[in-house]
Amino acid sequence: MTRDVPTHDVETSDWVEAHERLRSEGFTFFDFLTAVDESDRGESGPSDGKPAGFDIVTHLYDIAGGARRSILVRTRLEVDDHGAGAPSIVSLTGLWRGAAWHERETFEMFGIDFAGFDDGTGQGVRKLLLPASFTGTPLRKSFVLTARASKEWPGIKDPGESGGRAGASKRRKVMAPGVPDETWGPR
Repeated sequence: MTRDVPTHDVETSDWVEAHERLRSEGFTFFDFLTAVDESDRGESGPSDGKPAGFDIVTHLYDIAGGARRSILVRTRLEVDDHGAGAPSIVSLTGLWRGAAWHERETFEMFGIDFAGFDDGTGQGVRKLLLPASFTGTPLRKSFVLTARASKEWPGIKDPGESGGRAGASKRRKVMAPGVPDETWGPR
């Protein structure tokens, strides 16, 4: 069973104010915050008039009196140079302390900074899941998956790669997302 969740698009400058307004309207339960990499908008990706960047999305619930209403709040952070740089948005930790975990994860995986972040430790926004020695933003489309470049994946991946079995069809080899082209490093 699926249901449509209303989506409220806001300007980046109205991010916190929109959440304050929705909280006053009863959406007091903060469910999650995440990002969607839309840095390929306009070049080879969908062209719907929106600029390239990152969609920052929160999901909020109104659970008072059994209402169970929900809403998605979305804004677009514009970026230049095909996703390079460190985009920034104002933190929601002043409204919901639980936003801290989600903002730290989004910072680590997408490289998005959250201005005014405060989780009560005074350490600011920092890594959450990956080792301190890890560099990069693994959920950005521009991140190269080096494991895919350095060794073959086990098993049969595509028809025609069956090791000469009779009747195996041939088709054009398609590179999976995150796999660099042949000019990238040793294989």
